[in-house]
Amino acid sequence: MMLSARLAARELRGGVRGFRIFLACLAVGVAAIAAAGSTAEAFRQGLASQAREILGGDIAVIAGERRFTDAERAGLERVGRADYAVAVRAMAQAPSGERRLVELRGVSDTYPLAGEVELAGSRSLSEALARRDGLAGAAVEKPLLDRLGLKLGDRFLVGNESVVARAILISEPDRLSRGFALGPRVLTRLAAVQEGGFLAPGLPFGETARIALAPGRSLAAGRTAIRTALKRAHVGAFRLRDRNDAAPGARRLIDELEYFLGFVGLASLVAGGLGVSVAVTAYLDSKTASIAVLKALGADAALGRNVYLIQIALLALLGVAIGVAIGAATPLAIGAALRGQLPIPALFAVYPWPLIKAAAFGLLSAAAFSLGPLARVRTTTPAALFRGDLSARPAIGLELAGAGLAAAGLCALAIATAPTRLAAAVMIAGVVIAFAVLWVMGLAAAVGAGRLRSRARGAARIGLANLAGPGSAARTATPAMGLGVALLSAVVLIQSSLLAEVTVAAPRTAPSLVFTGIPGDRGAAFDQALARAFGRTLQPAGYLRAPFVTGRIAAVRGQPVDRARIDPADRWAYDNDIDLSAIGPQPRDAGILAGHWWRADYAGPPLVALSVDTAKGGRLRVGDTITLSLLGRQIEARVAVLRRINYGGFGASFPVVLDPAALAGANLSDVAIAKATPAEERRATRALGGSFAEVDIISVREQLEAAGDLFNRLTLAIRGSAAVAALAGLLVLAGAIAAGARTRAREAAILKVLGADRAQILSAYVLEYGAVGVIAAIAGVALGYAAAWPVVVDVFETTWSVDWTGVAALVGAAALVAAAGGLLAALTALAKRPAPVLREG
Repeated sequence: MMLSARLAARELRGGVRGFRIFLACLAVGVAAIAAAGSTAEAFRQGLASQAREILGGDIAVIAGERRFTDAERAGLERVGRADYAVAVRAMAQAPSGERRLVELRGVSDTYPLAGEVELAGSRSLSEALARRDGLAGAAVEKPLLDRLGLKLGDRFLVGNESVVARAILISEPDRLSRGFALGPRVLTRLAAVQEGGFLAPGLPFGETARIALAPGRSLAAGRTAIRTALKRAHVGAFRLRDRNDAAPGARRLIDELEYFLGFVGLASLVAGGLGVSVAVTAYLDSKTASIAVLKALGADAALGRNVYLIQIALLALLGVAIGVAIGAATPLAIGAALRGQLPIPALFAVYPWPLIKAAAFGLLSAAAFSLGPLARVRTTTPAALFRGDLSARPAIGLELAGAGLAAAGLCALAIATAPTRLAAAVMIAGVVIAFAVLWVMGLAAAVGAGRLRSRARGAARIGLANLAGPGSAARTATPAMGLGVALLSAVVLIQSSLLAEVTVAAPRTAPSLVFTGIPGDRGAAFDQALARAFGRTLQPAGYLRAPFVTGRIAAVRGQPVDRARIDPADRWAYDNDIDLSAIGPQPRDAGILAGHWWRADYAGPPLVALSVDTAKGGRLRVGDTITLSLLGRQIEARVAVLRRINYGGFGASFPVVLDPAALAGANLSDVAIAKATPAEERRATRALGGSFAEVDIISVREQLEAAGDLFNRLTLAIRGSAAVAALAGLLVLAGAIAAGARTRAREAAILKVLGADRAQILSAYVLEYGAVGVIAAIAGVALGYAAAWPVVVDVFETTWSVDWTGVAALVGAAALVAAAGGLLAALTALAKRPAPVLREG
């Protein structure tokens, strides 16, 4: 090994010219994985560092659809300092009559226990929310002022309560923990919300208490004390969260985003693996004379292998180090560029674990793709080496065993570090299958070119001959380029389908407006008021009103719900209250899959129609029974219908629908949906402010526009990350060009001597590499299509829609880039005079 190390050191003194593509391929993949991991860790650390501020305290206690009693408050306040808050939806109305749905939030005098509320136009929160001249103060978000045409100091109505806008609400410390809001936020005192009638029994609200524990008291002790206090107070259902789970939705999003971006980096390493293999092979080809001399002088097979194994190992370490450095620096650059603009707090720094993981991926990839060429060095005879022939098939030995172990380790590490191991295994299997398919297509292209060349003439024949030859770029560049195109095309196709659903299909099929809180005994009057506002008769195809209540599935087939036996993906219907309705006649587009809808005048034992998504968690079938807890009582109902709901469409999209007799006598409010033009929407919003001020109006059109904007921004970032894999494919193409530079120069010299002109040689090379680009692009798009279709149709349950313009742009770009590479190769070869090149050959 000492002799091998000395010989390796001597060869490395000549520089790394033959390994530039090798270093670039490794560095790109490692940098992508390191950057994804480091950025995700920065967000995790940011969430952890501000967890108390994000939650609003150490522990949050949420009571569903009610307020805490005095006894419960006393029990909570024995545990620590407490503040209380409620959030409701309401319509805000300006003196001009302009109206807008808002999230009205009332807070106690002790709010906030942690962090600061950032305001503009007022010196403090207490000053902004103070009651003056009998009117409550409020801090409002600027979009609401703009929409209603208000300025600070103006009065406006929220529901039936008059408030004064005294400050612009910029940020609240606990906003991230509360999630998405349907409208601009209005912050005021809890007493003002109560006086406005928003907290009456039966209305949809819940109160949250946030507790700041006394110094020295642990979270576990605090949680135990709270449970004990509430049990003594005979409290009903409640939920507890502490600062370790301040923003679970954000944490899940970070985990999934890290995995996706890391997977793209891993795909880049796999795509770049061919570049590694090509670079190693080309470098060893240039060293055949040295290897032959060593073997002829008596060196054993292991010595030659070890000399180049040491060089490759050292250069792999260098490539990984470059990638780790870029990956560590990228989040720091992102943090500096986007300081103050990120929706999630982040602590950008150098974190060791993501870099170690990325380095491990890089080293395993280098081993998996470089040990195969080394095996050929060990098994090739001196005579073959003197002839410059390294084409012998490698025999099974330590090198191939090591390559196999490295590949297995690469897959195992990807699965072990993924948030969902099954999904990771499926994605890795997909990459392996895609890579194999692309390799077969490259091989088939080479074979096909060999059969076609006899029918071609001139430059076309030369290009086809090169494409069919042993150094064909179709065998090396097609798999790598195709994998990059496949990732990009999958992102483009998924984006085009989802964006079409949000911007085209949903506005056409979904309601434009949703009305909630309609008094059940005034439903007919509401219909008439809305028809007058629209200026037309309401038709069933564009208007639907139904009773609305929330409840919980308490038992299935007579047995209490056991959440531990329900798949986490299906627990949503059993963890919390869900939406219910009572409908007599079978609704339009009911989507019935099993069973039969009851008669409109049915008055027997309670029947229920369930969505298949709701039924899945409880493994429910037609004829089974469920027990619903709603309105303070238990209702056992038999499953009469299983149906599929199109939540983005226009229809009765309630997960649970009872027959009307089951809720007879209950004082329910109604919800309604309607299709409307923008002008009708504005008229209805203003007109209902008089007779139905208590009805909340949700503009679905605005929500879809906001969703489309957010989706566009997200897919831009994801598309950029997927382009990393395409970059790896381009590096492989560059490697193939560089590896064949000497051969290409000799071919060009011979063609010149035989009378070929410059245009013919250039055309031959452009044809060869352009064909490689077209083959890789078409194969990549086909694989991207195969990967995107089940995601769109099965995962997102969305209509498949193809952006053919984007697909054509991908194919054209791949062909142009590859053709440009061929042109560059030809110009490089033609730049050399024939005589010196032929003498070297």
